[in-house]
Amino acid sequence: MTELRRGTIAFCVLALLDERERYAVELVNALTGSQALAAGAGTIYPLLSRLREDKLVTSTWQESQSGPPRRYYRLTPAGHRALDVFRGDWAQFRDEVDLLLRKGPR
Repeated sequence: MTELRRGTIAFCVLALLDERERYAVELVNALTGSQALAAGAGTIYPLLSRLREDKLVTSTWQESQSGPPRRYYRLTPAGHRALDVFRGDWAQFRDEVDLLLRKGPR
């Protein structure tokens, strides 16, 4: 499960950002709501830095009414394209794995 999570967590973050812009703690909270996707701040912050370096997300600082300013992340056009490609690839991958798993023992 760890390897599967590691390979897909970036796209899960992109999918969350496709809904709306968010700050890192919101992303952590959304992902920890699922045991299979649980990712802490130690995973999310470096991931967001990589996604910014890869130009898949951009960020802006915004004032917060309940504390210091927060960095909000949003998808770039390249991030939208990468997510769209992944969605197609994932559907095909999932369908083929499901087909093999349904065959069961011979």
